[in-house]
Amino acid sequence: MNAPVATRDLAFEPVDNARLANFVGPMDENLRHVEKRLNVQVRRRGGWVEVSGPEDAAVTAEHVLRRLFELSASEALTPDRVHLVVQEAGMDTAPAIVARSPDEVMIHTQRGGIRGRGPNQRQYLHNIRTSDLTFGIGPAGTGKTYLAVACAVEALQTDRVRRIVLVRPAVEAGERLGFLPGDIGQKVDPYLRPMYDALYDMMGFDRVARAIERQVIEIAPLAFMRGRSLNDSFIILDEGQNTSIEQMKMFLTRIGFGSRAVVTGDVTQTDLPKQQMSGLKHVIKVLQGVDSVAFTFFTSKDVVRHPLVQRIVEAYERNTATSSRDQNDAREGGET
Repeated sequence: MNAPVATRDLAFEPVDNARLANFVGPMDENLRHVEKRLNVQVRRRGGWVEVSGPEDAAVTAEHVLRRLFELSASEALTPDRVHLVVQEAGMDTAPAIVARSPDEVMIHTQRGGIRGRGPNQRQYLHNIRTSDLTFGIGPAGTGKTYLAVACAVEALQTDRVRRIVLVRPAVEAGERLGFLPGDIGQKVDPYLRPMYDALYDMMGFDRVARAIERQVIEIAPLAFMRGRSLNDSFIILDEGQNTSIEQMKMFLTRIGFGSRAVVTGDVTQTDLPKQQMSGLKHVIKVLQGVDSVAFTFFTSKDVVRHPLVQRIVEAYERNTATSSRDQNDAREGGET
């Protein structure tokens, strides 16, 4: 039985041609994007827009379009920006998906403000602000590393910490890279590229280079962390799923006074030997409920990259669930 079709008529005023062109995009491509993502029909004549589709989808589309029109007054609506606004629609359960929460955490960097998109990102930022140790766990594209770096940059710029320490296990993703030339920083650089990219985005290339030169931003391979005590630091361990249980314990016991640590990772993308348990997977069971430790678990709904990335993550999740069911059925069949 088909769901009843709802129609909503929207008037966008004042009708300024430049703003309207920004709102709808070239050849109405912004409206077509909303149609495709939310499974509705959008018709436009001047500043008048009609949305038709299933009731929930029509309500969501209305809020998305009103948010896009609001943004069109102050910024150019690129396809990426439209995608993010629509993506937020799938993250929040309440209809008022585009309204900003009054207690929303805003991260301030030299390149502008950064806020969480959706409840999980907002919870993640809140956890980083209020907990000494935060875990961000979930699939690629959910903003775990980027938001952690943003919080680190803000803490450094407001003198809450004296340095940023970037840590990552040097584990190859199923490849054998062999010998890497250069000093220790150059050897580890390829593994830390996502964090470098986020730093460049927020601080600029020159500032990052000077901070690294002065050791205000430190590159610390996980294997070289033993024996250290990191005080007044913002420490980020990226790709935490590639740590062993012993390495994770070693890293967590490096946290000193006045420091804050964030561990990010995706337990479904472990590059460790198959027989070795991930330290990130293990620590979820060990530290649940411990004071000043917070966990944020992201899902495919939180992916803020290209829409295809979300569909890829969901497809892999379905395949994993199907494989698990098949294995359970095979075991039960063998026992009878």
